[in-house]
Amino acid sequence: MVGFEELGSLSRKAANVLTDPCGLQKGDRVILILPRIPEWWLLNVACMRTGIIFIPGTIQLTARDIFYRLQASKAKCIITNDVLAPTVDTIVSKCQFLKTKLIISENSRDGWLNFSELFKAAPAVHDCIKTKSRDPMTVFFTSGTTGSPKMAEHSHSSLGLGFALCGRYWMELSPSDIIWNMSDTGWVKAALGSVFAPWLRGTCVFVHAMPQFEPKVFLNTLCTYPITTLCSAPTAYRMLVQEDLRSYKFKSLRHCLTGGEPLNPEVFAQWKSQTGLDIYEGYGQTEVGIISANLKGMKVKPGSMGKPTAPYDVQIIDESCNILPPGEEGDIAIKIDSKQPFCFFSQYIDEPGKTATTVRGDFYITGDRGTMDEDGYLWFVGRADDVIISAGYRIGPFEIESALIEHPAVVESAVVSSPDPIRGEVVKAFVVLSPSFTLCNPEKLIQELQDHVKKTTAPYKYPRKGGIESTRVNSNQ
Repeated sequence: MVGFEELGSLSRKAANVLTDPCGLQKGDRVILILPRIPEWWLLNVACMRTGIIFIPGTIQLTARDIFYRLQASKAKCIITNDVLAPTVDTIVSKCQFLKTKLIISENSRDGWLNFSELFKAAPAVHDCIKTKSRDPMTVFFTSGTTGSPKMAEHSHSSLGLGFALCGRYWMELSPSDIIWNMSDTGWVKAALGSVFAPWLRGTCVFVHAMPQFEPKVFLNTLCTYPITTLCSAPTAYRMLVQEDLRSYKFKSLRHCLTGGEPLNPEVFAQWKSQTGLDIYEGYGQTEVGIISANLKGMKVKPGSMGKPTAPYDVQIIDESCNILPPGEEGDIAIKIDSKQPFCFFSQYIDEPGKTATTVRGDFYITGDRGTMDEDGYLWFVGRADDVIISAGYRIGPFEIESALIEHPAVVESAVVSSPDPIRGEVVKAFVVLSPSFTLCNPEKLIQELQDHVKKTTAPYKYPRKGGIESTRVNSNQ
């Protein structure tokens, strides 16, 4: 167990590693791709101390994903472990902005600085760089339906302080709590549930590496350790309710949270009937944090995203910014004044046009469609831009379509969302074969296309359903 005082001392040593041997300074960008290990937390805080902008990434990123992020962000440093280091080395020669590679490993690797060695020798004294509230702190790559992922920039206030209210009211954290947040370290929910909300509330964070989700290990962990607050994606709950939950006695669990995708009402009911605990769903975005939630003490309507959370005034509007009556579907939007709330993201870096499209009149447009009932509860209908949310991961159809077309057998492709009882949604792809390709074994080709997407993008993005159209396409069309 590491206390706040010790974390402070350790993060000062980590800050000295970044500024001295790594040669980084305020305003430089660093890509941080690590699993749930202590160094991830140390380096988050170290970057804040030094004014270095950190860019988290999921450990499922492929060489192509990493290359795109390095080039788009102009990051001067990449930090990862010995699992992904070989992948980075395959593309590093093409990354003209990258100056430093830092590896988290007990072993040395040619061309890489070793964090463990440098950390041991680093002094524990470090003077924090002075940063202003609107100075950039973090950049998240977030997917859309067209083009490559956008770079959503957050400031020291929007990310560092923006989660204070949801930590208090939705997550209901206190210094006596222990929270276990299972979010991937590459996503904003890790910043929410594993760093800032518990930090601001003085709450202990429980960490379990668990590279692969294993329901029995997960449940035994809840029975073994005094975890009071659980935050996980609906997909995890869908898998957990398949087990005999009554045979497990949770040691201290009292508050269950979920977000990232809609929670099925039947999963909510099964979890409640077997554990006696409600699941409190929250709805939010990388750009603006938690927008609405079911709070303790509030009536939970299964399937609803709860009510708007402070400081947001959330409405359902039409194309002309008219507020729609209860039950009528429209755009989920946040009322804004001339100055955006402090917890909003700053911009999509290098894309002022896309940043501007988030505002319509006096409203920030979330890009989601929904309804609001007569009691003020929000109900999710779907993404306005068709982004697929599978097991909490946001997947842009365009990325998958582009990967499929790269295969020599495919001339056209279309990717859509398909309902799934476990993941909520999965990728469904339809492909039209090239006139020069002869289809002999459809099952073999499907497997080949799935493997191709796994290698070209990230493994979680591959199509799990779909169809093959062997009708030839006129090349003159």
